[in-house]
Amino acid sequence: MKNVQKGFTLIELMIVVAIIGILAAVAIPQYQNYVAKSQVNRVLSESGQLRTAVENCILDGRTTLGTGAGECDPGATGSNLVTGGSQVGGTLPAGTGVPQISAMGANAIITATFGNNAAAVLTDATASLAWERQSDGSWECTTSSIPTNLIPSGCQ
Repeated sequence: MKNVQKGFTLIELMIVVAIIGILAAVAIPQYQNYVAKSQVNRVLSESGQLRTAVENCILDGRTTLGTGAGECDPGATGSNLVTGGSQVGGTLPAGTGVPQISAMGANAIITATFGNNAAAVLTDATASLAWERQSDGSWECTTSSIPTNLIPSGCQ
């Protein structure tokens, strides 16, 4: 009677584990870059939405942030990727922040500083993204401390 081998040898299993390890070593950093890039795009969109509210306030002559009569409330909602407290006295959920608006007026600036649950590559360098209103009424996106490969198109 013949004894037939069943199953895998130890060397075959070790080869499979080595191949999986090599694939994981390449895939994990690529996935982390993908996550960081999607977070930058999300913050770009979230902070960009405030441009409309700020623009309306400027056109109505409301250049002071607040909720009172004649003041501007941009209606920013908390994001778990941004740091910064409410500038109009609102209460934000724990672990969230809103983009900060400065120089309210013809040259308004909306700055979103990465923090809280943002990717480590963004929080380690205190990265930020800003929308700056130009004197002609257009808006320009600029970045600070964001790695070049993560900067969205249309931003500097």
